[in-house]
This record gives sequence, C-alpha cells and structure tokens, in this order.
Amino acid sequence: MNLFLVAIAPVCIIILYIYLKDKYEKEPKLLLFYSFLFGAFVSVILTTILYILFDYYFFLDKASVLHMFIRAFFVVGLTEEFSKYIIVRYYAQPKEAFNEPFDGIVYAVMVSMGFAATENIMYVLEGGFEAAFLRAFTAIPAHATFGILMGYYMGKAKFSKNKRLLNIFGLKLAIIFHGAYDFFLFIDFIPGIWVGAFVSLFIGLVLSRNAIKRHQNNSHFKL
Repeated sequence: MNLFLVAIAPVCIIILYIYLKDKYEKEPKLLLFYSFLFGAFVSVILTTILYILFDYYFFLDKASVLHMFIRAFFVVGLTEEFSKYIIVRYYAQPKEAFNEPFDGIVYAVMVSMGFAATENIMYVLEGGFEAAFLRAFTAIPAHATFGILMGYYMGKAKFSKNKRLLNIFGLKLAIIFHGAYDFFLFIDFIPGIWVGAFVSLFIGLVLSRNAIKRHQNNSHFKL
C-alpha cells in the first residue's frame, strides 16, 4: 500500500496543480475523472498492443544508436502519445464543457496522468522507493510536459478553422519531446549522453509554463 501511495503521489500533485491553474472556468469533475481513467486503462491497453506488434515485426538492437532513435521516436514516443491523443481528440475535445483553449491542457494532462499513474505503479512495484523517488522528478513531470504541449495546440484547435492541422501539430510536438527525452536515456552506453534527457525535459517545462500562462491570459472567461 505504501508503494502504491508513493507511486501515485506525484501524479496527484500534478493533477492538482493543473486544476488550480484552470482559474476561470473549472471542468466537470466527472469528465476529468473519466479522462484520467481512459488514460490509465484504454491508452495503456492500446500502447501495449502496439508495442507487441512492433516487437513482433521489428528487431531493434539496443547497442545501435539508429535503432534506439527509431525506438524512442517511432515506437515509444509515437505509440504512447498517439494513445493519449485519441482520448483527448475523440472523447474530451467534442464535449460541450471543452469551451476554452485552456481546457486542451487540462484534459491532455488528465489523460497523460492516467497513463503515467498506471506506468508508474508498475515501475515502482518492481523498483521500490528508489524508482519512485527518481520517477517523481523525471518521468512523471515529463509525461505532464508532453500532455501540456499537446493540449495547448488541441485547445487552440477546438476554436480554429485549422482544427486538424493544430491537433496533429500538438501530437507531433508531444512525440518530438517524448522521443528526445527517451532517446538520450536509451543510448546511455555513450558516457554522459543521458544529460540530454534532462536538457530536453527542462526545455519542455519552460515551454509548458509559457503555454499555461498564454492560455490563462487569453481565456474568454477572464474578467
């Protein structure tokens, strides 16, 4: 039980942070809860199926930089972010409650945190408190960052004539940052290269902070 609580604690903190940042028009709690659940189960199941297909049809050598690039961007990044994207795109975005651009960030983060919660529980049950502590400051914020960047553009898309273009751009941006983060970790056989993961995470965090502020300032519910 203690490991379970430690695993979900950083997820809950990020959810609360984003909920409080939604200053002007809160989202229905039930809709947020369902978005989280869909991320925790539907996105995880879809990702698992896609992983199995990739493993069946492709062999990737963990000692190859090229193969790890493919794994980071086209297996992990694309698969995981797409599995989150479709929940936001086809469940949350069409809802009437999705009525301002900031909502894209809220729902994308909820789905991402659902996914991250399931993933983190599995890692922490296997790796213990050490894994929980490390992931609380790395993988969990990373998933939130990918969600914010994707959600920023999906929020804009809802109220734009270029809906499809902005939605896909948000997905691509999440894949790029997710892929970059994982790529530098996957090629850890190159000494010191892992630093690149934290550089990409830092850049993503800065962009996410700016994205939150921009949608807050442009909210049509702001008095």
